[in-house]
Amino acid sequence: MRTWLHTLQRGVKYRVTRGGFLFTMAVALVAAAAVASANNLLFLVVATMLSVLLLSGLVSRLGLAGLELDFALPEHVSARRTVAATLAVRNSKIWIPSFSVHVAGVTEEPAADTPPILTSAVYFPVIPGRATLAENVDVRFAHRGAHRQNSFTFSTRFPFGFLEKTAAVALRRDVLVYPCIDPMPGFDELLGEINGDLDAHFRGRGHEFYRIRAYEPFESARHVDWKASAHTGELQVREFARDQERAVEIYLDRDVPAEAGEWFEQAVDCCAFLAWSLAQQGAEIRFQTQDWRTRVPEEGDVYTILRCLALVQPLRGNAPAPPIDEHSFQIVFSADSEPLEAAGWTPHRLLRPGDPAFCEAPNSDARSAERSGK
Repeated sequence: MRTWLHTLQRGVKYRVTRGGFLFTMAVALVAAAAVASANNLLFLVVATMLSVLLLSGLVSRLGLAGLELDFALPEHVSARRTVAATLAVRNSKIWIPSFSVHVAGVTEEPAADTPPILTSAVYFPVIPGRATLAENVDVRFAHRGAHRQNSFTFSTRFPFGFLEKTAAVALRRDVLVYPCIDPMPGFDELLGEINGDLDAHFRGRGHEFYRIRAYEPFESARHVDWKASAHTGELQVREFARDQERAVEIYLDRDVPAEAGEWFEQAVDCCAFLAWSLAQQGAEIRFQTQDWRTRVPEEGDVYTILRCLALVQPLRGNAPAPPIDEHSFQIVFSADSEPLEAAGWTPHRLLRPGDPAFCEAPNSDARSAERSGK
């Protein structure tokens, strides 16, 4: 935070408004008339108009001096999702208030194509001396990662609107932004298919009734439902769900070629969406990359995975790690499936570059074989 004297000395940008341009032209015309006519009254009018300009500049400069900005964000922030935040402006001057102040976001220089996080400017009609005013605002981060500096501006046209003065202020703090957890095109369909495959994968001999289906050869006769068999004329079996919780293992392969960088970002978003959605459904999640792994909920929560995905980047040359649980339902994001097979992976879903519909691995189930034959 800076004192108001230091703030008064900081760089301020000026922009002449339409009213200021017209007033300046009027000053020039009156001055020309005063010189041409040698009329003392006109010289007095010119002096008064010039003093108004000087007074306007001084008052607006004092209005921007001593303003301090604070920005409170939620604990968890996801990219491309509008979240509520609190913007607070403090006037550190003792007696002098600030009038008609606008606070707006600024696009960072390294990413000129990235919009500012503040979606709209905030207007404060008056900020009394030694007072702090807070306003609820909507913010939106365009991409995941660590945002180390957020730039904003204070601007004002007070008192006469001849000049718009703008002073920049930067909040130097780290904000970790998760990948987008909202569904992109195809993600909802993928989640629905995965949920269906999960039910089929984890069906077993537990105590919770799952369905009645046709008898398969070499099955035990104690599971035959005789009433359903008599009704259909064919042997029917009562099937139960397993007692154990559903375990889903998600693997993100960081070893991707340079030309697949856009797909890698889409894969990160899909990982975040699946991890979030499956965690909300109560599934146990095992997530790993080549050099990092975790179990949810045993070793953390879903935000542990999202924090990893917020910072993960492609890394060439690392061999894939073996699966954490060989009996889990495996979802793999990889550009090359051969090293995965050598590491012991048998993915039920293999998502690769060039597969816009997120096609399954050939050995996942009979439906995969039917789709591959189309």
